Amino acid sequence: MNSVSRTVIPFATCFAALALVAGCDSSGSSATPAAGYSAGTGSGAQATAGMPGMGTVPGPPALRAARPFDVGAMVVDGQGFSLYRYDKDSASPPRSACEDSCAQVWTPVRSAENLEVTGIDKALVGQVTRTDGSDQLTLAGWPLYRYTKDQMPGETAGQGVGDAWFPLTPDGGKIRATGTAWQANALGI
Repeated sequence: MNSVSRTVIPFATCFAALALVAGCDSSGSSATPAAGYSAGTGSGAQATAGMPGMGTVPGPPALRAARPFDVGAMVVDGQGFSLYRYDKDSASPPRSACEDSCAQVWTPVRSAENLEVTGIDKALVGQVTRTDGSDQLTLAGWPLYRYTKDQMPGETAGQGVGDAWFPLTPDGGKIRATGTAWQANALGI
């Protein structure tokens, strides 16, 4: 038997999968900003704010269906970060209950005219005007958020927080259980 520990192999597989997810982009560029962090400037440029280490990055915001690890199809932004819904929000009519300090931790995904939608029915994508006057993306009526404690694409650290925050399926449903990343067989090995 190889001297490599059996616990090291799942971690190596996880890092390889994350590198693949982080580098993937339908436009062929990994410089697409996250949908939750883009703010248009009218000239088509996108300013990225709130993501550690991110500056101004050209390109359109995106909303995608992805299959990170073994959680099934879920919704991610243009950088592959998991997007969430909040059970205290309303889908019909769309309304956000996450304001002030809540919105500091759970960043509302801002609406954009040039949003790229992949693997999601565009008829389910909409927007709601927040109390501060900004527009927030919705999916099946649910306002979308990015959890600031998710540090890597595909991470779902916000799943189940307060028994109210959940990653979304491409039809707007919530994912109640997520796999442990190091146990996932992301590469099918």
